[in-house]
Amino acid sequence: MILLKQMMVLFLLMLVGVVCRKKSVLNDEAARRLSSLVVKVANPALILSSSINQESVIRGEEFLQIFLLAAGIYAALLLAAQFLPVLLGAGRSEYGVYRVMFIFSNIGFMGFPMISAVYGSQALLKASPFLIVFNCLVYTYGIQMLSGDAGAKSVSAGGTGAKGAMNGEPGESTGLQWKRILNMGVLACILSLALYLLAVPVPDFVESAVDYLGGLTTPLSMIIIGDSLAQIPLKQLFADKRLLIFSLLKLIPVPVLGTFAVLALGVSPEVAGVCMIIFAAPVASMTVMLAQEYGGSLELATKGVALTTLLSVATIPLVSLITGV
Repeated sequence: MILLKQMMVLFLLMLVGVVCRKKSVLNDEAARRLSSLVVKVANPALILSSSINQESVIRGEEFLQIFLLAAGIYAALLLAAQFLPVLLGAGRSEYGVYRVMFIFSNIGFMGFPMISAVYGSQALLKASPFLIVFNCLVYTYGIQMLSGDAGAKSVSAGGTGAKGAMNGEPGESTGLQWKRILNMGVLACILSLALYLLAVPVPDFVESAVDYLGGLTTPLSMIIIGDSLAQIPLKQLFADKRLLIFSLLKLIPVPVLGTFAVLALGVSPEVAGVCMIIFAAPVASMTVMLAQEYGGSLELATKGVALTTLLSVATIPLVSLITGV
């Protein structure tokens, strides 16, 4: 029931975006600026809010063990993502989007509510290390892959400049790009980790302000996805066979194999359940935000988020049944 409720919320928010585009409340420029607001302000605030609330963290040996597990899982996904677009026969300009969609799942809005509903709010403590790794990677690797056609090149090549960057500058030269690496998301991750490890007390009014800003992330993300979806004929969502194959692969075999691999490590049933839900969640909405902001394939990212979100209504219960978690 919790899954169905979360889906209804998601699609209602997307519908707002669709209506806004149809009624010309949103246009391309407005959508781009809203994406920038999510990427540079709202989501970094959400990252900070998770550490400011000291009651929602775990510490010591347990944190280290789950953090290493999360790092290992994302390392395996990063490795598999390098070969996936080639196996799918995707165009080189789509490599980056497929890689990001494969690696990053919607653990914040879809995963966490399901974890809380199934295992209780205390289980969210065991999911927090995954969120730390997720945010560090999405603001570094994710941006690199979605910067224009950078996904078609090797990561070591440095990529090209972001066509959709808000500063309007032309593509940067290859090499280490500090402005892209030291972005608001990465800075928020560094500050969040410092607050987390040092247990720094934060005034209530600061915590409230950060929570309010972070709360903008989900509704704005879904509205922007709805805006993009309004520009894509509905029949194209299921007509793209490559995307459909990718979606089924991401939502069934990957979470099933991943959950069995985690179980083989001897983790507790609760941690295994957390991993299963994180594996099985649909594509992260941040994929669309970053594609909009940095010049990736926005249409493919939008269709990937919408299609996997739709299919996950059936696939998440199926994965749970197969794995017994």
